[in-house]
Amino acid sequence: MSTKTIEQNPIRLLSLFSGCGGLDLGFEGNFDVMRSAVNAAIHTEWNCQNGMNDNWVRLPENRFHTVFANDIREDAKIAWENYFLGHGIDKDVYHLTSIIDLVKAHKGGESVFPEQVDIVTGGFPCQDFSIAGKRLGLHSDKCHNGNSLDVDAPSIENRGQLYMWMREVIEITKPNVFVAENVKGLADLGDIKIIIERDFRSVGDNGYLVVPARVLHAADYGVPQSRERVIFIGFNKSALTKKALRELSANEISTKFDPYPPQTHAYTRVGKNLLPATNLRQAFEGLDEPNRSKDIAQQKHSKAKYMGKHCQGQSEIKLDDIGPTIRAEHHGNIEYRRLSEEHGGRYTEELRIGLPERRLTIRECARIQTFPDNYEFIIPASNRNKGVSASSAYKIIGNAVPPLLAYHIAKRLEKNWELYFGGGGN
Repeated sequence: MSTKTIEQNPIRLLSLFSGCGGLDLGFEGNFDVMRSAVNAAIHTEWNCQNGMNDNWVRLPENRFHTVFANDIREDAKIAWENYFLGHGIDKDVYHLTSIIDLVKAHKGGESVFPEQVDIVTGGFPCQDFSIAGKRLGLHSDKCHNGNSLDVDAPSIENRGQLYMWMREVIEITKPNVFVAENVKGLADLGDIKIIIERDFRSVGDNGYLVVPARVLHAADYGVPQSRERVIFIGFNKSALTKKALRELSANEISTKFDPYPPQTHAYTRVGKNLLPATNLRQAFEGLDEPNRSKDIAQQKHSKAKYMGKHCQGQSEIKLDDIGPTIRAEHHGNIEYRRLSEEHGGRYTEELRIGLPERRLTIRECARIQTFPDNYEFIIPASNRNKGVSASSAYKIIGNAVPPLLAYHIAKRLEKNWELYFGGGGN
């Protein structure tokens, strides 16, 4: 059962397209991140505790509590449950089912979704909006379950329009607020961002106020990674105080009512009190080489051969900079922790003492995404499930929202919850 008490007044969260839980972990809180990734001068109210050592801190637990999650990937569900069941989440929360099938079951009379939902979150599938893919957008050739779609029979059930089914869930559950996430590439595809904002706004007979979507760069929030995401936030008009409705409807939302988190690190923009961007040297602190590590996720790394500098994922990371975007692809595209001298490797001292050319490990990718070390990604098969392989681990890590970025979004909404929905004054 949940470890969150009634006295804490949990905010009930319904998670869609949950994957292995990057968004969920950020909204739940209570996990370790690098000390350099937290700007205590800006977030004095966070009250972080000491983490696993002096270079790490434990982020406080949030009021948000996950009461429903779903995805179609079994490996993501296995990893999610392996972590969250040990952190107060009920075992029947995660549904290994397509969102379309869930909505259809609800409309067929089944009791599918919890009765009380305060917030809906979801990173609807991004492959069709990503610059790394075909960029088919709303005209995806993939079905909601990942199979190929008959291109001669376009359907609202294709992967590129699954946000419309997230819209259906919002219509059914009527949360106070929703948060939807996707790749930056969506914002560059014609009018798609405006179309999606309009579609979300129309929920419940134009019942939601959707503030202008914003692109957030993860490195501006302490995440050691080049990762940009477009965030949609919508508020149930009937739940907002009169003052909040006026403020959030303004052409320019005031700083006090702005639902987007303030920048804390100087990557895309410098400014007063901003910390330097967190780099990979800081992120990898304390990690042993794979042959010396006791952590199976640090032992495992792709053995795909070097394919030449002009192919994706064949570059060497820069320890004193942020990391590359961790992609949800097969392990042949994972960047190198270290290249050989023959292939242009720059870490000559490491090569001189015999450290081999190798790609990033599972744990290094997880660290770049800001997952804590106690989140296990390599899970042996058992009588209950098929487990999670190293290849699958790369994919589900790359599919996730960085938990620290999600934490910033969650903490901003938590801080303003009473301001928006009660106690903020009319």
